[in-house]
Amino acid sequence: MGKRDNRVAYINPIAAARARGPVQNSGPTIQDYLSRPRPTWEELKEQLEKKKKGSRALADFEDKMNERWRKELAKNREKLLGGSDKDKERERKATERDKEEKKEKKEKKRKEKKKSSRHSSSSSSSSSSSDSSSSSSSESEDEDDKKSVKKKRKKKKSSVRRASDGSEAESDVERKKKKIKEEDKDKINAVKASIKPCCNSSVTQDEKSRRRKRKAERSHRESSSESSADSAEEELAEAKKRKRGSEEKEKITDKSKKKGKKKHKKHGRKKKKKAASQSDSELD
Repeated sequence: MGKRDNRVAYINPIAAARARGPVQNSGPTIQDYLSRPRPTWEELKEQLEKKKKGSRALADFEDKMNERWRKELAKNREKLLGGSDKDKERERKATERDKEEKKEKKEKKRKEKKKSSRHSSSSSSSSSSSDSSSSSSSESEDEDDKKSVKKKRKKKKSSVRRASDGSEAESDVERKKKKIKEEDKDKINAVKASIKPCCNSSVTQDEKSRRRKRKAERSHRESSSESSADSAEEELAEAKKRKRGSEEKEKITDKSKKKGKKKHKKHGRKKKKKAASQSDSELD
């Protein structure tokens, strides 16, 4: 199998660009940017002055806002300094008008609801009667609502009272049951005691024997614990005595060794003296 030919033809990019020819200009060139129209010094000064002055619309808006603020400040000053009676009367009238308008709107809504529920066409001549009937019906509805609320409250209170009474009755019943059970237990115990005295005596003897055994075991445990503590103390005392005896023995042995060394030295000196004396006598 032969190798594949992976060679690629090389193209000189500069030669290829020359062969393509000149490129078409897509947009302004640098020369166009440099030769753009520019304002003169006088025109530039005029533009700067206009910027400093600002726009007329903004100035008008600021004037209007200032006027509004002045009016509001004047009103607040009058209120704080105790305004005139006329202003107070005007405010009262305005509040009364607002209340009347709200009432009229409510009445209109109620009338519309009633007309839709009844589906009855009333004549224009009986407008006054319908107004009176609507007011009376609204009052009756308010009364019905109040009565229903009162009934609900009464029902809640009665239910709470019943629940409390029921709980008290249940507690009384439970107490009575407990008392009856206790009395039955007392009676049963009395009957057992009267019927089986011998059995009771045997039971009491067994209990006494068990108690004695338990007491004996406890005393034995206490005595064993005390004896173990005494033995441990005795062992410690004996160990201390042994240590002291061994230390004393070591001291005695050290002293005896020192004495032996001293005696050996003295004996050596005496021998030397005897040998020297003998040598001197022989020389004479």
